[in-house]
This record gives sequence, C-alpha cells and structure tokens, in this order.
Amino acid sequence: MEVRLKEKMALGDQVMINYARKRGEKTMMDRLAGEIIAGAKGEGACSKRRKTILTEWAEANKAFSHFRF
Repeated sequence: MEVRLKEKMALGDQVMINYARKRGEKTMMDRLAGEIIAGAKGEGACSKRRKTILTEWAEANKAFSHFRF
C-alpha cells in the first residue's frame, strides 16, 4: 500500500531535518541549505538513505510480485 502524499512529505521533512542536524555548518539554515543542495546533486546523507531504503523495499517486494491486487 502506498503512503499518502501528506505523510510522504512529513516523513521526508523529518528525515531531512534529522540529517541536517548532523551536518557541521554553524547555523541550522546553512545545514538545511547544504543538505538540500547535496540532495539535489544526489550525494547527501538523506539521498543515500533514500536509495538504500528503495533497494531494500524492492528486494522485499520481489517475493510478492506475482500477486495482482
């Protein structure tokens, strides 16, 4: 079952804020900006987590691919 759009956005915001807090910049504004820019390039911690989660979910869902819902 797919997650609703509001829940997706809230979860994504929470993950991005958590990874931004772990960055080394001085202010939170700089940390969030750095994480957003790194995510746009595909090299931030948040985007790396997203890639690993998607591959894990894809592997887990292979077993159920023959079912039609």
